[in-house]
Amino acid sequence: MLAKHSQANVKQVRRTASHARTTRRRYAAKTQAAAAVTTETVKIGTRGSPLAMAQAYMTRDLLKGAFPELKEDGRLEIIVIKTTGDKVLDQPLADIGGKGLFTRELDDALLDGRIDIAVHSMKDVPTYLPEGMELPCMLPREDVRDVLISNKATTVAELADGATIGSASLRRQCQLLAQNSTLNVVNFRGNVQSRIRKLEEGQVDATLLALAGLKRLGLEDQATAILSIDEMLPAIAQGAIGMTTRTGDTSALNLLAELNHEETRIGVTCERAFLAALDGSCRTPIAGHAYKGEDGSLKFRGLVAAPDGTKVYETGDVSCPDFTFEAAKAFGTEQGSMLKEKAGEDFLQWSTSAAWD
Repeated sequence: MLAKHSQANVKQVRRTASHARTTRRRYAAKTQAAAAVTTETVKIGTRGSPLAMAQAYMTRDLLKGAFPELKEDGRLEIIVIKTTGDKVLDQPLADIGGKGLFTRELDDALLDGRIDIAVHSMKDVPTYLPEGMELPCMLPREDVRDVLISNKATTVAELADGATIGSASLRRQCQLLAQNSTLNVVNFRGNVQSRIRKLEEGQVDATLLALAGLKRLGLEDQATAILSIDEMLPAIAQGAIGMTTRTGDTSALNLLAELNHEETRIGVTCERAFLAALDGSCRTPIAGHAYKGEDGSLKFRGLVAAPDGTKVYETGDVSCPDFTFEAAKAFGTEQGSMLKEKAGEDFLQWSTSAAWD
């Protein structure tokens, strides 16, 4: 079994390496063009889901508010990019290549010059970025909590033994099963509206979604209950919207500098460093939340778990006195390394047989 999983991991590494080589070649051929992108029309790239479109429109409106000249017709254009993750909905993400499937085609469009800015849900963005790209901007973070949606229970504790829960997230699965090992968690993908429809059709007894997404779609009234951080630790970077652009594209970088919310960027940086230190694959349930405390310090809690919830390793509530970008990156790395040592290499290798969200 371990050999089979190791072979799968090797294939994933090879796919990632191949994609990195391709993007490097494209970037090398287009460096000069990237630096000289015209500001006549700023092209914003996005996935085509209703939530992704809502986030792209939000970005467009914020740019118009910050730069009145961009209100002129034709100055901002939204370009929809279809990603592999949007096309293949009948398989778990881990089986078709992982989280990069929601960003890869956007990366290519950015490096090819078809778009100038790519808008992402930050929890979909891998901890690595292709050469020639940077992540200079994040918008103010929304509520990071998850919600329960069900016609049969008002809390997770009320779910009947054996109830079927629809979720594609191993992070949610492991925390649900740690609370009730009899729950039956089944793969449940698609946009927010389609998941709610499937629930109403009775395909599952309950599902869990991010509150941030519901709020951005104006669907927060669909939530049966909002789950506390103690009950369901969120995905890395949940609730955050980020923008990537080409390295050296001063026009795009100047635009994004006006939109960046540094407190969000620092918190998300800590979480992503934690994930990177754990070497988390798309088959490893990992969760984390970093934020600025009332005393100005960086607060953090993280976990890594077995997909079936039988083993959960946590950092506990920890803090760093310095709330800065560099300190957050170092602190997240430190906490991830400590938890990796605590869990042990054998556990992490075994757990990859089963996504950080």
